[in-house]
Amino acid sequence: MSDAYGLILAGGLARRLGGIDKGLIEVGSQAILTRLMRRLAPQCAGLVLNANGDPARFASFGLPVASDSVPGFAGPLAGVLAGLEHVAAKAPDIHYLVSVPADTPFIPQDLVARLRAAVAAGARIAVASSGGRHHHAVAVWPVSLRDDLRRALIEQDVRKVSGFIERYASAAIEWPSAPYDPFFNVNRPEDVAEAERIVAQT
Repeated sequence: MSDAYGLILAGGLARRLGGIDKGLIEVGSQAILTRLMRRLAPQCAGLVLNANGDPARFASFGLPVASDSVPGFAGPLAGVLAGLEHVAAKAPDIHYLVSVPADTPFIPQDLVARLRAAVAAGARIAVASSGGRHHHAVAVWPVSLRDDLRRALIEQDVRKVSGFIERYASAAIEWPSAPYDPFFNVNRPEDVAEAERIVAQT
């Protein structure tokens, strides 16, 4: 049994896709969120979805929905805080949270194991990396950081995920970006076509 809970970050406004929930976009006849859940769920003790607005639009996925407790769409860090608070309240025996954006359909199946290994080796937070780029929203977080994160968001107006992470000992864990980047995310209409191409090849 994993000692990490999975958090799917779907709290953004999706401005580049006309306000559509990116996780609900279909790739290869399946919602991106379905593909992501199938990869993430076996790696975790449970899953929670961070989303704002009416949670009913996600009802068919069967996940608990944790909305931001910080007002004003404060970004991914507010979503991470919502996930940390959910785990602390609902699964107090779980001490880690792994966050993944809802628009990443191809996350690696060893994501949680490798990030947790980095924490076991001494990092406080471990971040995924590929193609020379750090994916700060794909990370493992100790649940014990939730009070620090709330203070950073509310009292210090911290909004950049990297800005919060750099306060702690962290590690970046690299994955190969070929034959495709496992952290490819669907942000624009042309990314949907690229995701379809990846699905056709796998």
